[in-house]
Amino acid sequence: MSPTRRTTVCALLAAAVLALVTPAGAQEQVLNLYSARHYPTDEALYANFTKATGIRINRVEADDAGIMARLKAEGAASPADVIFLVDAARLWRGEQEGLFQPVKSALLDQRIPAQLHGTDAGQGALWYGITTRARIVVYDKARIKALDVDTYDKLAAPGLKGELCIRSGSHPYNLSLFGAVLEHLGPQRTETWLAGLVANLARSPKGGDTDQIRSVAAGECGVAVTNSYYLARLLRSKTPADREVVEKVGFVFPDQSGRGTHVNISGVAVARHAKHRDAAVKFLEYLVGDDAQRMLADGNNEYPAVLGVRIDNPALAAFGPFKAETVPIAKVGANTAQVQQMLDRVGFK
Repeated sequence: MSPTRRTTVCALLAAAVLALVTPAGAQEQVLNLYSARHYPTDEALYANFTKATGIRINRVEADDAGIMARLKAEGAASPADVIFLVDAARLWRGEQEGLFQPVKSALLDQRIPAQLHGTDAGQGALWYGITTRARIVVYDKARIKALDVDTYDKLAAPGLKGELCIRSGSHPYNLSLFGAVLEHLGPQRTETWLAGLVANLARSPKGGDTDQIRSVAAGECGVAVTNSYYLARLLRSKTPADREVVEKVGFVFPDQSGRGTHVNISGVAVARHAKHRDAAVKFLEYLVGDDAQRMLADGNNEYPAVLGVRIDNPALAAFGPFKAETVPIAKVGANTAQVQQMLDRVGFK
């Protein structure tokens, strides 16, 4: 055999041996993440995961609806490994449409409270809540008393006629709140309550949560419903106009003497057709560590899903502690279809 041919054969043999001994897990050095989160602090979150594991993260960013549409269009060919969505109603919809696969992890089950797990049919949860946010009430301090709006039920009281500002009833944030109310009150009382909200509207639902807060400060309405992090952003803002808004409004965590304030989540799931499943599970488990929880929560002025994790956020510190409801968030999501029917009947747009 000529020296040249001998060299070629040896090279081929070496390549074959290398292919045999290279672990299948080598493909797990990449993780494809479809995320509805878009915060600058997430860059450090992902970089720390790569530094700790050697797994590089490729990201696709879109809103929840865009991510779900893409997953359905891609089908089994989807490269997605982990799905990060920012609302319980959307996570439930993804579960129902078969976009996720179950994950059985003792660490996730231990760290994340059971009410923040997706459906578990015995093979593991289909998703996990990773951060939480409260659905709070803001009010005009000049004309509304906190005691008149300190429960969700009171928002439908006749005394607040013409005072309520709220975004579309069909928005997932409201669907989740209304789904929780349905779990507490049952169908008949919930529909009556929704009709009461419609009767109390200061204007047709429009805009986002920050718009509702600004409308209260401007005197357009006396009370509004918002996720806690929208008010926290205004509290942390250095813009004079935002400071003026904050000075004019008060806020309450509803139902502190009763069932507790409704809490929604952002959450993660392993994609049904994940090509790097082991890496995906590692990433989910990384997200429940104390450092990751702090970065996730502070990135959007949210609360860690893991109990006992301490964060240094001046806005949340100003809010103080509160009692959260304990309704399983998967049940809240499951109620959204029934809630939508009620909204249609009472004319809540």
